[in-house]
Amino acid sequence: MSEIITAAVFGLLTAALVALLIVRSARIHAWWSADSDLSGPQKFHARPVPRVGGVALCVGFTLAIVWWALRHPEHSGFVGTLYLCALPAFIAGLWEDLTKSVSPLQRMLALLLGALLAAIWLGARITRTDIPLLDPLTASTGGAVFLALFVVAGVTNSINIIDGFNGLASMCCVIMLSGLGLVAFVVGDSVIAICSLLMVAATLGLFLVNFPLGLIFLGDGGAYFLGFMLAELGILLVASQPEVSPLFPLVLCAYPIVETVFSMYRRKVLRGRPMDKPDGVHLHSLIYRRLIRWAVGSRDARELVRRNSLTAPYLWVACALAAVPAVIWWNSSRALSIVLLVYVLTYVSLYWRIVRFRTPRWLVRRGSHA
Repeated sequence: MSEIITAAVFGLLTAALVALLIVRSARIHAWWSADSDLSGPQKFHARPVPRVGGVALCVGFTLAIVWWALRHPEHSGFVGTLYLCALPAFIAGLWEDLTKSVSPLQRMLALLLGALLAAIWLGARITRTDIPLLDPLTASTGGAVFLALFVVAGVTNSINIIDGFNGLASMCCVIMLSGLGLVAFVVGDSVIAICSLLMVAATLGLFLVNFPLGLIFLGDGGAYFLGFMLAELGILLVASQPEVSPLFPLVLCAYPIVETVFSMYRRKVLRGRPMDKPDGVHLHSLIYRRLIRWAVGSRDARELVRRNSLTAPYLWVACALAAVPAVIWWNSSRALSIVLLVYVLTYVSLYWRIVRFRTPRWLVRRGSHA
């Protein structure tokens, strides 16, 4: 146990230190690493900020997992292979952060390549879903691999979509990875539990620099790396542990998944726009604009940072409201189905209440400028 804690602390401190070094040296590399677009529909910061936090996250996790693998060579093959599978997603995302020239199709192909390698090398395939319409598809190897690729791409992009405010995506991933690691520990899957814990540690290291002041952003590289690891660890846990319900990872990640699916429906069906075109009406954007009431319309940097940092905690709660029941009923598909249904209905109901200016008063945060 002491070795696990040591590795986790090492990963956390390394990620935090690398993030601080990136921030302190920003003047040197800001021309290619900073997010200088302050006017887009999903931009809620007041100054250019380095968006390469994924480098700190990846370095922290890499050194922690290498430290662990050197002391436990029986795990080195698994963790090394998983890490190699995650690299295409991370590199594609980081290259987009640096060049702003990687198309969505190219990033998707990188995700699918990594997921395909994991399916081949690690057996990361979905062979059961407990969903009647999908289970026949999992009976064949091709179907099981196809579903795995679809899930990895979906979860990874969902993490990127919710990465809109200081600390939002990183803390949500901490919550979800913690739940995944806890269930892995309960069922005796030590290697997945350790990978989850070390991902949590590295993410917390970045979080300390990202929240609340937004000194560095997670970026596409960080979001893709987090999302890929979260999806693959969930698939591998279900594949290796028959007692874990295949619905457990789905409910565990319900917040980003529901946000993504609902966004696609809203854009395509309700607004007649391309599903991949950014807009400013995600749930987290609405909370920022309508629940955090001060500094409305203001571009004052201090007020924007304050308002930005007060948005994420609402969504941390939204994430935990699915993750906690998922951990409690990790082996019951029936209970998890009910949790998912209730969660979706609650999400949609809350979204439309906020859109129609009927937000419950107890949710609205008012300040001196309200």
